[in-house]
Amino acid sequence: MGKRSRQRQKNQNASRDDRDNAGWGAGYADIIKENKLFEDYYKEQGLIPEGEFDQFMEAMREPLPATIRITGYKSHAKEILHCLKEKYFKDIQELEIDSQKIEAPQPLSWYPDEQAWHTNMSRKLIRKSPLLEKFHQFLISETESGNISRQEAVSMIPPLLLKIESHHKILDMCAAPGSKTAQLIEMLHSDMDVPFPEGFVIANDVDNKRCYLLVHQAKRLNSPCIMVVNHDASCIPMLQIDSDGGKDILFYDRVLCDVPCSGDGTMRKNIDVWKKWTTSNSLHLHGLQLRIAVRGIEQLAVGGRMVYSTCSLNPIEDEAVIAALLEKSEGALELADASADLPGLKWMPGVTSWKLMTKDGQWFSDWSKVPNSRHTQIRPTMFPPKDPEKLAGLHLERCMRILPHHQNTGGFFVAVLVKKAPMPWNKRHPKLRKSAPTQTGGSLAADVPRLLPEGSAEETEDVGPGGRGDGETQTAGAPLAQEAAGKQDAVCGPPPSKKQRLFGYKEDPFVFLTEEDPVFTSIQSFYNLSSDFPKLNVLTRTHEGKKRHLYMVSKELRNVLLNNSERMKVINTGVKVWSRNSDGEEFGCAFRLAQEGIYTLQPYIRSRIIRVSVEDIKVLLTQENPFLSKLEDDAHAQAKQMGMGSIVLKYIPNPNNPSEPQCPIQLCGWRGKTSIRAFVPRNERFHYLRLLGVEVFRDKQGLGQKSRDGAKEEAAATAAAAAAEQEGELDNGDENGSLEPQIEGGNKESNNSSSS
Repeated sequence: MGKRSRQRQKNQNASRDDRDNAGWGAGYADIIKENKLFEDYYKEQGLIPEGEFDQFMEAMREPLPATIRITGYKSHAKEILHCLKEKYFKDIQELEIDSQKIEAPQPLSWYPDEQAWHTNMSRKLIRKSPLLEKFHQFLISETESGNISRQEAVSMIPPLLLKIESHHKILDMCAAPGSKTAQLIEMLHSDMDVPFPEGFVIANDVDNKRCYLLVHQAKRLNSPCIMVVNHDASCIPMLQIDSDGGKDILFYDRVLCDVPCSGDGTMRKNIDVWKKWTTSNSLHLHGLQLRIAVRGIEQLAVGGRMVYSTCSLNPIEDEAVIAALLEKSEGALELADASADLPGLKWMPGVTSWKLMTKDGQWFSDWSKVPNSRHTQIRPTMFPPKDPEKLAGLHLERCMRILPHHQNTGGFFVAVLVKKAPMPWNKRHPKLRKSAPTQTGGSLAADVPRLLPEGSAEETEDVGPGGRGDGETQTAGAPLAQEAAGKQDAVCGPPPSKKQRLFGYKEDPFVFLTEEDPVFTSIQSFYNLSSDFPKLNVLTRTHEGKKRHLYMVSKELRNVLLNNSERMKVINTGVKVWSRNSDGEEFGCAFRLAQEGIYTLQPYIRSRIIRVSVEDIKVLLTQENPFLSKLEDDAHAQAKQMGMGSIVLKYIPNPNNPSEPQCPIQLCGWRGKTSIRAFVPRNERFHYLRLLGVEVFRDKQGLGQKSRDGAKEEAAATAAAAAAEQEGELDNGDENGSLEPQIEGGNKESNNSSSS
């Protein structure tokens, strides 16, 4: 990897996780929170309302409030919210720790349905105070189960402004560590009765290792509609799909363009920024940010929305990028007015004038005044347009800048763009045809033997805002236009670029099963699958040998995978629905159900279902291998009539009994000869027990459990969870790259656990 590539990858990693993993504490007490250059720069820019600059700086020096978001699409969201309000928040609000009065957590006024909350507690306080131990372990356990996310408040804004619907095809361009990606998945699954929404999320990140953190975040939500890929966002490849009997280019309905930035809006939790901040950071990043935004717009469908966001307050990274994008679009893009989309959110309108400052303190307000010696660092797109009429027509005031002192948040910038027509550089240049089959390295040009539509992959982008046409540095990686043109025998064009090298681990293949695959014979009869079960959506991760696990993806993601396996580097996709269990063969089926995919798979299963009560679930989750007789009469009678093997344990809420959970619960289990057990990961066990009113948590040393319903029952719950793990349900890091949830006291802590 060359020096520039390494630097670009470092830049793309610089700030996303700074704002996504919410600020749960102060830390870095030895760093002095002063930077005169920062203060002078923002005073001069005039971004802060008159008379508020001291408040702004005071807020920047305060620790960021802790924020949590309840997973919105889960049917358990209301139950989790009830549990938080009635148990944990009530306990917290009366506390005083180290002379600090703990304020009662409050919902974020602008987030829908009270699904996001913030408090003045720091991460250090939550971790160290014995009085908050229950709340701390609740956060860890529920985060790992995917029922809550710890995420900075302003980081939640971009997905809300995208206005996701279940049929939307979504691209998240710089996705790691994945908090916003999780929001996008939740919105796709807003209707839990639809196991396979028509839409999907393709989540990309340039850093191969961070892609696995992204996988872990996404896997908590157990969705068949998410794919994680590993590409440089500024040259992420165009994809093709089957459409109406032919091939077509995949254009996205929604694009989240949360670009790498200098991160000066994260100073409240990323304390290092205080001593590292300099004006040159934004000058170095502006070109990359513009190229990524251009690539996102090119892949956006006409009529679609793209949200551009940064955690920087700097106009060079914010309005300058948007203005350059709008200017070059020649009317194909417009800034949407999102002022009414999040009532309760306080924000400042975008600015129409700004200046540029070099690291040695020299100011420039006009490109014409920049000396030639500075032209490699300072570009014309960094300045606002000169023409007042043109500037007014851009409506930069529709951009939104969130200032920390207005609602006790981090700093943030967001703009909503709507695509009205194909970009002009896609319309001006001749479209390329494929004249004869050609050996390619996954080039879309050679794979699509037809006249391509406007805005397609082969039409050159290097004359657009991100390319050489405006003096910008050449886009990193090969524009597909060059690759296409260079491979046509009779068409003039730029020389072919080097084939893009893919780094990182070599992934196992994604192999789709056919409808006639012999593995379905026993599965079909054992579980009595309905006739509409989509067998073609089932895949495995091996070409040879026995299939260990079976996964499912949506029909649309299958289309993407089959048509682009050579064009993109897929890190992970699919949700596990079955795992091989050699003991099951003697009972009629070698595959048992997997808890991760039970909500996706269960609508198609017509047998092997036992309907259970609240008391049955308590028994199943707190006893390792209870006898069938421990179940209540109804469930006992159903179990006795069923043969040995994998089963679904299904709880259906009773609306006439509000004291019981009002959300459906589905658990994977095993019917033995005389006993029955649930195969459920540890944190999910604790989650379901909390819903049932059983409080479960570990003490500091991990020695046993405490509960209002008795220590013995909770110790049994832990033993039962451990037994399930030994049976193979929690095989950490299976061949699909999934990382199963753990809590303190497990084999190791995950990234999320360590951030609590």
